[in-house]
Amino acid sequence: MTGIEDVAVATGVSTATVSRALRGLAGVSAGTRARVLSAAQELGYVPSSAASGLASGRTMAMGVLLPLIERWYFSAVLEGVDRQLRAAGYDLIVFSLGGTGVNRERVFHRSILRKRIDALLVMCMELTEDEHLALSELESPTIVVGGSVQGVRHVGIDDGAAVRDAVEHLISLGHTRIGHVRGGGAFGLYFEVPRIREESYLATMAAHGLPLWDDWSVFGDFRFGEAKIAVKRMLSTVDERPTALFCSSDEMAFGALMAASELGISVPGELSIVGIDDHEFAGPMGLTTVRQVPEEQGAFAADLLLRELEGALPVLNPPTQPHELIQRASTGPAPR
Repeated sequence: MTGIEDVAVATGVSTATVSRALRGLAGVSAGTRARVLSAAQELGYVPSSAASGLASGRTMAMGVLLPLIERWYFSAVLEGVDRQLRAAGYDLIVFSLGGTGVNRERVFHRSILRKRIDALLVMCMELTEDEHLALSELESPTIVVGGSVQGVRHVGIDDGAAVRDAVEHLISLGHTRIGHVRGGGAFGLYFEVPRIREESYLATMAAHGLPLWDDWSVFGDFRFGEAKIAVKRMLSTVDERPTALFCSSDEMAFGALMAASELGISVPGELSIVGIDDHEFAGPMGLTTVRQVPEEQGAFAADLLLRELEGALPVLNPPTQPHELIQRASTGPAPR
């Protein structure tokens, strides 16, 4: 069986250099990295995470804790994390709460701590004081992806600015009657994104002196079905309909589009709709949205943790990830 020593002999470099080249780490020239990768492929060498762990004192595994796997954002972040870990020779261990917070203590204390992971990436949820303490005792670097949470460093977009861009896009089209389809503490877990997005919507409307009607604010729980029901009920019962809706996620915007279609309300002729995410279905459905790229957020967060495991100083305030307004067919001028 081919070992790392065979690759080192074939390329004339040390085993440490081979290891760094195969894991994509700094300190290896482009020419040497290319020779090592070519030799490893020709010899059929596959890095062993177990062997690497024995040499470094690490398990060569990174954990990802998330509310559930099936949602688009979570699976997209996972794809980015996995891409970086595979390149670095690390294993990915996923800890899912299965869509509810009731299994949290069992998953965290009985699974995560037993697995002895080298680092932990948390999606869209804030760690409790006990969980922070447990991780600090393990000295495992931790980071949150998917929005700001109090007291925890995180990787994500500026949610307040993204909402402002979405609402001001509607205002620029002449809309003054703008409703809101909001999210909340989805999955029974606390995180800051719903609050930040709702507060930014309210602040942007207030900054432009626009009216806020309670009847135009409905709860969609970041889900298609719930949003469709809530928007359809609102559009069917209010005395005066909004001419535009800001939806705090694309999945809720899809529900709003379906509700309008079932009621025979033309989009964007009678109702403009904008979301946040640039979900994979946003383009085919013609949804105007604020784009974020969760795969890149996951890859960036994983890379930060990998660098720390190699001895780099922790990045305590990771840079804000980019967002961009993407205008499509679901928004247009306010009806006269």
